[in-house]
Amino acid sequence: MNVMKQGVKFFDEFKAFAMRGNMIDMAVGIIVGGAFGKIISSLVGAVLMPPLGLLIGGVNFSDLKITLKHAAVDAAGVVQPAVTINYGEFLLTLIDFVIIAFTIFLLVKLLSNIQKKKAAEPAPEPPADVRLLTEIRDLLKGRNEA
Repeated sequence: MNVMKQGVKFFDEFKAFAMRGNMIDMAVGIIVGGAFGKIISSLVGAVLMPPLGLLIGGVNFSDLKITLKHAAVDAAGVVQPAVTINYGEFLLTLIDFVIIAFTIFLLVKLLSNIQKKKAAEPAPEPPADVRLLTEIRDLLKGRNEA
C-alpha cells in the first residue's frame, strides 16, 4: 500500500513538472524545430544545391565520395560492398547547419531587439489618484520614521 502511495505521489510530481508552461513551450519548440530542420534540408538538397552543382560543372553533391575499397565479389560469389567516405552528404549537412544556425541567430537577435525596445519604453504614468495616495503614504512613512 505504501508503494502505491509513493507511486501516485511520484506520478503527481511528474505531471506537475511536465505540465509547467516552460516544458510545454520547449516541447512545441522541439517539434517545430524538427520540422524546420526538414524544410531546410529539403531546401538545400532539392533547391539550392542542384543549380550550384550545375554552375560548378554538373556536380551532384550527394554523389561526391572517396572510394577506399571498390566493390568486389569474393570466391564464394558474395558481393563485398565498396567502402567509401561520403563527403558530399557531409557538405549538404554542413550547409543545412549553417542555414539553420544563421536563421536562429537572426530570430534571437530580433527577439532581443524587441525586448530592448520594450525595456526602453517608459512606464505608463499612474492615474492622479494613485499618485496622490503614493505621496500621502510616503509623507506618513516619513512622519513615522522621525
